[in-house]
Amino acid sequence: MTDESTATGTLAPEVLERLRSQVRGQMYQPGDPGYDEARAVYNAMIDKRPAVVVRCHDVADVIAGVNAARDAGMDLAVRGGGHNGPGLGTVEGGIVLDLAPMNGVRVDPAAAYAVVEGGARWGDVDHAAHAFGLACPSGIISTTGVGGLTLGGGLGHLSRKFGLTIDNLLAADVVLADGSFVTAEAESHPDLLWALRGGGGNFGVVTSFTFRLHPLDMVVAGPMLWPLDRAAEVLRWYRDFLPSAPEDLNGFFAFLTVPPVPPFPEELHLQKMCGVVWCWTGPAEDAEAALSPARALQPALDGVQPMPYPVLQSAFDGLYPPGDQWYWRADFIREIPDAAVELHAQYGSALPTTQSTMHLYPIDGAAHRPDRTDTAFSYREATWGMVIAGVDSDPGRAAELRDWAVDYWDAIHPHSLGGAYVNMMMEEGQDRVRASYRENYDRLLTVKRRYDPDNLFHINQNIH
Repeated sequence: MTDESTATGTLAPEVLERLRSQVRGQMYQPGDPGYDEARAVYNAMIDKRPAVVVRCHDVADVIAGVNAARDAGMDLAVRGGGHNGPGLGTVEGGIVLDLAPMNGVRVDPAAAYAVVEGGARWGDVDHAAHAFGLACPSGIISTTGVGGLTLGGGLGHLSRKFGLTIDNLLAADVVLADGSFVTAEAESHPDLLWALRGGGGNFGVVTSFTFRLHPLDMVVAGPMLWPLDRAAEVLRWYRDFLPSAPEDLNGFFAFLTVPPVPPFPEELHLQKMCGVVWCWTGPAEDAEAALSPARALQPALDGVQPMPYPVLQSAFDGLYPPGDQWYWRADFIREIPDAAVELHAQYGSALPTTQSTMHLYPIDGAAHRPDRTDTAFSYREATWGMVIAGVDSDPGRAAELRDWAVDYWDAIHPHSLGGAYVNMMMEEGQDRVRASYRENYDRLLTVKRRYDPDNLFHINQNIH
């Protein structure tokens, strides 16, 4: 800390007033009306009290917030959508830059790209792009922040067809630790653009992303579910089928509890099941042939149907509202041997709560085309990104969620590639961060030392 701030993490009055005079957005301190709402993040297991939350109105507000944190020697957290599992969009006793008001999206339909502000959520992008019959690869929940998902890589429904989100990132506007502003693109700061493609929030505050868009309007999509006693059978089939399927077909495998709401039939309500959530991006008339091998397994529920792509993207929003307790673990997976299938069936059958789940997200197809050193995201040879998520609304079950997720992960980790998707990690230590970047870590460290030599941006899966 400098003499402009105190050891308790409160801004000195003169620093606070200077910051207040420089920002147009709202600021919240402990005791202010709206402070508790301003400091809340998606995962209610995270309960931190920042010294000040700045809801940034524009890039000038971001610059002022970065300068204030640096000059006062205070911890700085940057929040986009706030979905980060370990709550790295907030910080105890420091400054939070909340980018939520910066949520504009501008689509150029002729050139097929979108310029997206750093606080936007994927639902904002889907809405704007869909009007022109375009889409950008992202995740599976539309309330997820664009910034966090992109900077970690971006796995979702379109990964096999159009690659990861970072494979469609053309440029980024960034506020650096010294308060300067740069645009990272192929012709300018290419090393920074490389690092932003998977290296997380280590290098600055991204205030705007430019994405390549793809022609996509309707998809044929939805879940197929099977009883748990067929889990091993279905998972063995899935591991063999999907990697050889057309790239137009994406499907993530899941263990889940059927929600007790329409359109799920009442006889399946609250049943634990396994399933695949499909997304077919090719011609609608070809979907039946592509999905016929799955239908040959006679699912207990076949919810696959034509729908606008944004409908699929928002289908799970209501099942995972903000304010639940979350604990997750993750790994990259190349193969699923029979021993791993049996472990998945064992732990997946023991979901501790109705919202707890395990997903296997495909990373093959178009996502395999870049080399493992072409972007900071290293695990291009992985076939799936696995996440184990213990979720419930009751804080009293937090330990139970954690124990199940950790036990599941401990059992299955020996069958992994060793590292994980950084967007789905808790705070698990520096060795785990290194393992998730492998040989790219040293190059990331070189970029870090150039753009953030004093590690101002360390509230993240940190590279240092």
